[in-house]
Parts: sequence; structure tokens; C-alpha cells
Amino acid sequence: MARLLWCMLWLMLQPLPLCAQSAPPLVLNTYAGPPFSTADQQGYYDQILREAFRRLGVPVVIGQLPAERSLLNADRGIDDGDFVRIAGLEKRYPNLVMVPEKIDEFEFVAFTRRLNLETSDWSALAPYHVAIVRGWKILEENLAGVRQLSKVDNQEQLFTLLQRDRVDAVVYSRKEGHALLWRLGITDGVALEPPLASRPMYLYLNRKHQALVAPLAAILKRMKTDGTVAAIGRRTLTLFLPAEAPGAHR
Repeated sequence: MARLLWCMLWLMLQPLPLCAQSAPPLVLNTYAGPPFSTADQQGYYDQILREAFRRLGVPVVIGQLPAERSLLNADRGIDDGDFVRIAGLEKRYPNLVMVPEKIDEFEFVAFTRRLNLETSDWSALAPYHVAIVRGWKILEENLAGVRQLSKVDNQEQLFTLLQRDRVDAVVYSRKEGHALLWRLGITDGVALEPPLASRPMYLYLNRKHQALVAPLAAILKRMKTDGTVAAIGRRTLTLFLPAEAPGAHR
């Protein structure tokens, strides 16, 4: 008996196999580009989420995928999560669970080089050729009735259409839209006012990570009150966003 107890104790004290010592990192994807998500994972959203998961003790890797594929990969469990998205997607993608603390607030605006009109509602764009990124559900649903709707795979393609005068307007989030105007050197691009819509944007996880949802929401909320999110914004966004743009430094 003594020998058996000694053997059991010896086994308990041995180092765990590598796979048990450290779980593989969660894979989160986004359609967002610089300065919000970057290849080196140092973008605005990247740093917010990496810090939130770090405080939770969970390693993450962030990648960029087209909007539709990013969403489907998370829903199918190929990857672990997707951001930044409007609320309510779990109704259409039942394997997704929303972390109920917003990462950001998106103002959806129309960017143009030649139109001069008020965008008091979605119907203001009805007579025009408009382009959006494929997979943005709020835009696909509300712009279905425009004269011509073009869908592209990513935001660089979107603003290149605007740069080349292939469309009358493109609809995108205000913050990233201004960053893209800056990056592509579109000096005559403007955002039409008022915003077509304003929506809080969230992280979604595959339902197998349901246990992380409540702790992550609490950590994200704490990061806003302790100044972490504001500090990340100052480091990553100031260069790209005009100070006069509404919502530029939220």
C-alpha cells in the first residue's frame, strides 16, 4: 500500500504534458484594417482585446479575413471569434454568443467625392450607385433599394472604387473611413451628414467559449473606466483621424 501511495504521489508531481500545460491560443478574426487591426496585432481593437484576454489569462491570436468569411468561420467553430459586429447576429448565426460590452460605437456614413446632400435616412442614397463591403449585414439590408449596389471583399477595394470615380458613394464606418481616405490620399473625400445610423459594436465568440462571455464583458467595462481604452486610442488613432470628425476620439 505504501509503495502504491508513493507511486501515485510521484505521478502527481511530474510535469504535465505540454498540451495540458498551456492551451492553444484562441483565434479571433476581423475584417477591420489599419489602424484598427494590423498584421502585427498592434491596432486599436487588437490592443483592446489582447489586453482584455490577457487579464483573463487566455492567449489570443488576431487575424484579418473578409467580413463574410470571418463571421462564418466563427459560427462554424473553425475559428473562435469575430469582431466588430452589431448586436443580434446570434439570431442568424446560432453558434455565436455576443460579449455584451461594446468595443466601439460605429457611425455608418456615406463617403463621397461629388455628392452634396443630407443623409437623413437610408433612402437619401436611393438614386445613386453605392458600394459596400460584402458581409456587413446592416448595410446589405438597408441599402438593398439603391439604384445600383456594388459589393466588394474589403475596405481597400471599397475606397479604391471611390478614388477611381466608379461609384457615387461608399458606406462605411466613420472612423475607419477617415483612416482609409488618409491612407489612400483621397484629399477630396468627405463624409455626408448626418450619419445613416449609429450602432454599438461587439465581439462574438463561438458558443463553446460561453464561459468567457461574462468575465470578458466585465473586463472590457473596467478597461474603459480605468483609462486603458482611452490610452490605446491616443496611441493608435490620433495620426489617422481628423480632430473635427464626430466620434473621432471616443
